[in-house]
Amino acid sequence: MAVVRPFRALRPDPTFAEEVACVPYDVVSSAEARALASGRTHSFLHVIRPEVGLPVGVDEHAEAVYRAGADALDRMTRAGTLVEDDAPGLFAYRLTWRGASQTGLYGLVSVDEYDAGRIVRHERTRPDKEDDRTRHLLAQRAHAEPVMLAYADDAALAQHLLAATAAEPLYDLVADDGSGEPVRHTLWRIPDAEAVAAAFEAVPRLYIADGHHRCKAASRAYHDLAAEGRDLGTAICAQLTGAHHSLAHSLLATLPANEVVTLNYDRLFELASEAAEHPVAVLPYQPASGQARWLLKLHGCVRHPRDIVLTREDYLRYADRRAA
Repeated sequence: MAVVRPFRALRPDPTFAEEVACVPYDVVSSAEARALASGRTHSFLHVIRPEVGLPVGVDEHAEAVYRAGADALDRMTRAGTLVEDDAPGLFAYRLTWRGASQTGLYGLVSVDEYDAGRIVRHERTRPDKEDDRTRHLLAQRAHAEPVMLAYADDAALAQHLLAATAAEPLYDLVADDGSGEPVRHTLWRIPDAEAVAAAFEAVPRLYIADGHHRCKAASRAYHDLAAEGRDLGTAICAQLTGAHHSLAHSLLATLPANEVVTLNYDRLFELASEAAEHPVAVLPYQPASGQARWLLKLHGCVRHPRDIVLTREDYLRYADRRAA
């Protein structure tokens, strides 16, 4: 089963869309990127080739370059050049060049699926290129460049794309690829993102067509951030161990309620319940017997530091890791 999920996209304000549009990071040299970005403060090249805003000759792998990319993304967001969608979505995208078109969709895919080999690779990756892409991801906390994946023909998905592309597009613009040949970009919001995500469950595998280094970098960045989160979680749990419950917890523990849900990961309610001789089973870590009181801890528990939800990445991965 292929995991494809809606996401809250960071998209250009339509006023700036043509100015933001740029070539992919890996099809131009540093000098060519500088020429394309010259006089274009809204160009996305400032994010994906951030050396264009630094002195000529700067090492493309210097820490200042990665910081500049993150700063450019932050600046464009704060200025309203890029705007985050209010709700998660999937998008249909069509590229037209030299009279030929390709149509696909934008969505999130799973690092776990990639690590398990269900997102299939056909190339090996170079550590130096992995390092570069990983550093950009970690600096920006964003996927600034898409990966191109392929999947076997699926009639249901084809119908969803056909329906989406029959509607009014969010963008329909022509951009220069640097060679003087126009490239037309058209983007639509898919009206029923959940239905499309469900349809992908019938797709056995996804195949990397382009973006092996970006995929590997995404996996590395995810595991690096997960390790940071675990370290942070362990530190916080150590601070909360041995804490004492308050009067408020005691009052809550004596309420005539057998089913309790909390976002807290401390054990103060459990301690108060034990003191009041009304113990609770803590879900999902303990079984709840027929008439037992239970406490569902949605964001984990200090007794299980790796489970607690703390970072942005923890929230983004919440649905996949804690699905009912």
